Amino acid sequence: MENEELEPMDKVNLAKEEDTSGAPDIHALNQKIQQESAFIDLLVMELNKVIIGQEHMINSLLIALLSDGHILLEGVPGLAKTLAINTLSTAIDVDFSRVQFTPDLLPADLIGTMIYNQKKEEFSVKKGPIFANFILADEINRAPAKVQSALLEAMQERQITLADTTHDLPKPFLVLATQNPIEQEGTYPLPEAQVDRFMLKVVLDYPKKDEEKRIIRHNISKEGFPKTTKVISADQIINAREVVREIYLDEKIEQYIVDIVDCTRSPQDYNLANLSALIAFGCSPRASISLAIAAKSFAFIKRRGYVIPEDVRAVCHDVLRHRIGLSYEAEAENINVETIINSILNTIVVP
Repeated sequence: MENEELEPMDKVNLAKEEDTSGAPDIHALNQKIQQESAFIDLLVMELNKVIIGQEHMINSLLIALLSDGHILLEGVPGLAKTLAINTLSTAIDVDFSRVQFTPDLLPADLIGTMIYNQKKEEFSVKKGPIFANFILADEINRAPAKVQSALLEAMQERQITLADTTHDLPKPFLVLATQNPIEQEGTYPLPEAQVDRFMLKVVLDYPKKDEEKRIIRHNISKEGFPKTTKVISADQIINAREVVREIYLDEKIEQYIVDIVDCTRSPQDYNLANLSALIAFGCSPRASISLAIAAKSFAFIKRRGYVIPEDVRAVCHDVLRHRIGLSYEAEAENINVETIINSILNTIVVP
C-alpha cells in the first residue's frame, strides 16, 4: 500500500533495492560486469565509424549477439541494414557469409551437398555458406519455403544434417536476416515457425534530419568510406554470453515477464478484454525465455549486474512483435502489433 503513494521513478528505485537486496554478492557481480563489458565501447565505436544514428538497431544487434539469438531487421531499402551487419562481422574476428536470397535459390546452395569423388569412389561433403559464424540472410523473404525451412535446423539446433551425417556449426553462430516490407511482389512470407526462431524482430525507421546530413557528408567526403578493424575475438563473445547468464534476475521481474507474455494469450484476465478479439494467437514460452535473456543482455550493455523493469520494457517490442498474431478484426480496424504491446505494457503493473 505504501508503494502506491510513490511516484513511478520512486517505485523503480525501490524495486532496484528490493531486487538486489536478496541477490548473492550483487556488488561483486556489478564489478565483474563492468570489467567484462568493456569491449562493448570498442565495438560500438567501430560500428559508429560507419553507421550514423540507428542507435536502437546497434543495441539490438549487440543484444542478439550477447544472447545467442538470431535477429530479423525489417525496413525499406537504404536504411543501412546490410551495412550494419557487414560492419558488425568485420569488427569481430569471425567467419562471415552473405547469402542473397532469391526465388531460384536451392537448399543445397545454403547448407551444402554431397559430392561423389570418382577417384576415391566415395561421397564427400561440400559445405555451404551456412558453415560460418555470422550468416547474413539478405532479403530472406525472397526465397521459397524450402530454402527458408533449411535454416530451421541451423537456427534452433546449431547443426546441419547432410545425408545421414550431422555436422555441428561453429560457435558463435548467428543468423542476421533482412526483410523489405514494402515490395511484396515475388516474395514468400516467412512461416510462423521460421519467424519464431528469430529472437528479435527490429523495425527500422528513417534517420533524423541532422543524422541524414551527416550521412551525406560521410558518403561524399574525399577521405573515402571509413574502414572497420577487428576489435574483439570470437572467444570474447562466447565468454560474454556466459557472463550475461550470471546477471541477477529477481523473482518479481520473472513474474513481470510471465504476466506480459500471458497477457498476449488471455488479455481478459488483465482487464484488457477489448484485445481478445484482436489477437488471433499469443506468444509461446519461447517469448518468455527470449524476453528474460534479452533483458539480461540489455543490462549487460548498461553495465549492470541485475535486471530492472526498464530493461524488460526496452526489449519487449522487439521480442514480441513477431510472435503475436493479429485477427482479421484487428487488420480491418488498422490496429497493429505495436498498439497491442503498448496497451499491455501500460496495463501490467510494474514491480
